[in-house]
Amino acid sequence: MTKERTYNHEAAGHLAPVVRLTQAGMVAERLAQALWKVWSVLLGVVAALWLGLPEMVPSGVFIAIIAGAGAMAVAFLVQGMRRFRWPRSLAALERLDASLPMRPLQALRDTLAIGTGDPMAQSLWAAHQQRMRQQVAQVRPVAPDLRLAHLDPYGMRYLALLCFVVAMLYGSAPRMGASPTPAVPIPSPVAATLWEGWAAPPHYTGRATLYLNEVGADSLELPLGTRITLRFYGSSDEAQRVQETVSDPGTTQTQMDESGAQVVFDVMRTGRIAIAAGGGQEWRIQIIPDAAPHIAMAGEVARSERGEMTLPFQAQDDYAVVEATARLELNLPEVVRRHGLAVPPEPRAPTTLDLPLPLRASRAAFTETLVEDLSQHPWAHLPVKLYLSARDGAGNSGHAAPITITLPARRFFDPLAAALIEQRRDLLWSRENAPRVARLLRALSHAPQQGLFARETDYLRLRAILRRLETHTAFGLTPAQQDAIATALWDLALRLEDGNAEDTLQRLQQARDRLAEAMRNGASADEIARLMQELRAATQAYLREKAQQQSAEGGEQPPSDNALRLDMDDLQRMLDRIEELMAQNRMAEAQQAMEEFLRMLENLQVAQGEGRGESRAVEELGETLRQQQGLSDQAFRQLQEQFRSDAQVGQSPGNEGMSGGSGRGQSHEGQGQGRSEGSGAQGQQPGAPTGNTATEGEGAAATLAERQNALRQDLARQRGSLPGGGTAHGEAARDALENAETAMQQAERALRGGLLGDALDHQSNAVGSLREGLRALNRALAEGGSQGEQGTRTSPYAGASPDPLGRDGGAGFSPESRLRGGAQSDERARALRDEIRRRAGEQSRSKMERDYLKRLLDRF
Repeated sequence: MTKERTYNHEAAGHLAPVVRLTQAGMVAERLAQALWKVWSVLLGVVAALWLGLPEMVPSGVFIAIIAGAGAMAVAFLVQGMRRFRWPRSLAALERLDASLPMRPLQALRDTLAIGTGDPMAQSLWAAHQQRMRQQVAQVRPVAPDLRLAHLDPYGMRYLALLCFVVAMLYGSAPRMGASPTPAVPIPSPVAATLWEGWAAPPHYTGRATLYLNEVGADSLELPLGTRITLRFYGSSDEAQRVQETVSDPGTTQTQMDESGAQVVFDVMRTGRIAIAAGGGQEWRIQIIPDAAPHIAMAGEVARSERGEMTLPFQAQDDYAVVEATARLELNLPEVVRRHGLAVPPEPRAPTTLDLPLPLRASRAAFTETLVEDLSQHPWAHLPVKLYLSARDGAGNSGHAAPITITLPARRFFDPLAAALIEQRRDLLWSRENAPRVARLLRALSHAPQQGLFARETDYLRLRAILRRLETHTAFGLTPAQQDAIATALWDLALRLEDGNAEDTLQRLQQARDRLAEAMRNGASADEIARLMQELRAATQAYLREKAQQQSAEGGEQPPSDNALRLDMDDLQRMLDRIEELMAQNRMAEAQQAMEEFLRMLENLQVAQGEGRGESRAVEELGETLRQQQGLSDQAFRQLQEQFRSDAQVGQSPGNEGMSGGSGRGQSHEGQGQGRSEGSGAQGQQPGAPTGNTATEGEGAAATLAERQNALRQDLARQRGSLPGGGTAHGEAARDALENAETAMQQAERALRGGLLGDALDHQSNAVGSLREGLRALNRALAEGGSQGEQGTRTSPYAGASPDPLGRDGGAGFSPESRLRGGAQSDERARALRDEIRRRAGEQSRSKMERDYLKRLLDRF
C-alpha cells in the first residue's frame, strides 16, 4: 500500500498526461499488431473494386472473391481481438520508467533499507531522491513501436497499400458500383465500339488532334485542311452511312479490310458531318480561315561601315511564317542614263534574298534584320525596287508595298580604285560598253611614271586585264568572260583601296586622300571615323620611319631652314582639331587643315623629344592607371560611409585620402578643393564632424562620375595616339585600352545612378584592362628596342640609365625585358624582388607603403 500510494502521488502531477499519452501509444501499438491483417484485406478489396473488378470478371467469380475476402477479414478480426489486451496505467508507468536512466520512478517508490538512524545516510538518500525527482520532471511520452516486420516478413501489408494507392490514382468511384460482367462472353471486344473518329489539323497550325468520340458538342471549329478519319468496326456497311458536306467532291477515300472500313476526307468548307452508326452522331463544322501573313519594313535600309546592306523587317501570321524573301529589281526610270549607263542594259533576272527567320522563337510575330553584302552586284549604288514577301504553311502569301532604294554597297575613296569600280559597273551594265571600258582603262594606264600607281605590280595587273578585255572584245565577249574581267577589276580595286603602301609617306598621303574624298562625297560618320583612325595610324608609322632614318644617319641632324620640329603631342592636337571640324560639319576648314597638316609632315624633322613620345605615352598610361585606382578607392570609401554613420570623408580606416593616398598634408581630390594645404587628415581631429549629409553624398557621387568621364575621355585620346601600331603587342594594347574605356563608361553610368557597388566592379575591370594594356605596350616598345640592336630599328630608350632591376631602358619596361650584366645582375635582380615581396607582406607596415610595394611588383 505504501508503494502504490507513493507511486500514485508521483503520477498525479506532472506524470498524469505523460502516462496517458504513453498508454495511448501502447493501445495503437497493440491494435496494429492485432489487426494489420484485417486492414490489409480491406485495402485490397477496395483497390480491386476501385479499379473495376466487377467489369473484368464474371459475376460468379466476383461473388466468390468478395465472399472469400470477407471470410478472411472476419477470421483475422476475431483472431486479433482475442490477442488484444488493453494496457493498464501501471504498464505505461513501467514503460516510462524503463525509458529513463537509473529507473527514477522505481527509485521514488523505494525506501532506505539500512542506516535509518544515520544523519549522513539520510542526507545522501534525500539527495538521491531529489535527483530522481528532477529526472521525472523531464520525462516525455514514449513513442509506440509500430514495426510489424517480425509479424509480416513478406510485406503483404505494403502490397495491399500499394494496390490501394494505384487504385486511387487511376481508378474511379463509379466503377465500384458497376454491375458484374455477365458470364456469357461477347464474340469480340471491339464489337461494342462501332466507330472511332479523329480530326487532325494541319501540322503547321500546332493544334492537337481531336478524338471525335469524346467531343460532346454538336458544333466544331476546325482549321482549313483538317483531315477527318472515321474508323468503323464489324460490318463495313456502316461506312456507307456517313454523310458530309465539308470536303471537295470526289476527294473522299474509303478503305475496306477484315476488321471494317475507314473513311478519310479533308475539311475544305463549312458544312456538316453525320454518322448513322453507333446511335448516330452529327456535327456542324465551322471553318477557321487561314489569313495571309503580313510583312513590312521595320526601319530604314542602311549601309554598314564595311558596305553591307542592313534591312530590318517584321512579319506576323496567325500560325507561323515558313518563308520570307526580299526581291530586288532594277528601277530603270530612276537611273541617271549617262556615260556607260546610256546604252540599254542587258536583261538580268531579279535578285531574290532569303530573309532570316527565328530559329527557336515563335514565328507567329517577329522582327529580324537581313545583313547582306551586295557590293559586287551589278546594280550596286543604283536605284532598285525592293519587294518583301512572306508565305505561311497553307501556301498563303503576303506582300509589302514596294519601295525604291539605292542599293547599299561599299564605297571606294581612292580615286583610281573608284574609277576601276565605275568601269566595272559599266561593263556589267552591258557588253556593248566593252570597247569604251577598254579605251578608258588604256587611258588610265597610259603614263604610269606620273605617279598614279603606287606599285608597279598594280600597273601590270591593270595592263593584263586590259589585254584580256581587248582580246575578248575582238572575238566577241561572252557572259563568262564578262564576269571574269569584272572580278579581276574588283580585286585590283580592293588592292588599291586597302593595300599597305611600302612607303609610309605615300601611305599617309593615301589615307589623307581617302579621307578628303569621303568628306567631299558626304560619307557617313562611321566611315569618316574609320578613315580618321587610318590617318592616325599612318601618321604614327611615318613618324617612326623618320625617327629610324635619323637614328641610322647617326643621330639628330641640324634642322634646315624650312624644317619643322614637332613632337607627337603637337601632331595629335592637330588631328584632334581636324576631327573636331569634321564633327561640326565644317568640311572646307577641315580639308584645309588637313592639307596644312600633310605639308608640315613632309617638312618634318623629328626632334629628339619625339623619341621620348613613346616614353611619355607609357608614363601617361601609368598615370591614368593610378588615377583610376584612386577613383576606385574613393568609391569604395563612399560605399563604406553609406553603411557607417560615424564614417567621415577621407578618414575611412585603413584607406585615407580621396585618391587612394593618405591625404595628409594636402587637399583631397574631389572634395577638398576649398581646403588649404595641410588641412588633410592631420588638420582635423579624429571623429570631428564634417557636416556630411545625403545631399553631399549625392554630390560626391556626381563628382566621381564627372571625374570618371574626364578620365575616360583622356584615355580615348591616349588610345588614339598609342605607339606600337602594326605590331601584335601594340594591337593587344589597343584592345585592352578599348575594354578599359568601356568599363569606365559603365562605371560612370553606375556612379550617376548611385550604384556604388556596380561602379566598383566596373572600375576593377577598368584597372585590370589598363594593367594589361600597359604590359602589352611595354612589350611592343621592348620589341622595337630589340630590333634596333640588329641595325633595323633604334629603341627610343637607347642610352637611358638602367632600371632598378638591371634592365636596359628607363621606366615602363615589362617583366619580359632583357636583363643585362650576366649572372651577377640576375642574382641582384632576384634579391631585390625578394626583398620587395618580403616588405610587401609585412603587416606592420602602413597600408600606403604596402600598396606602393605591390604596385612596384606589378610594374616590374
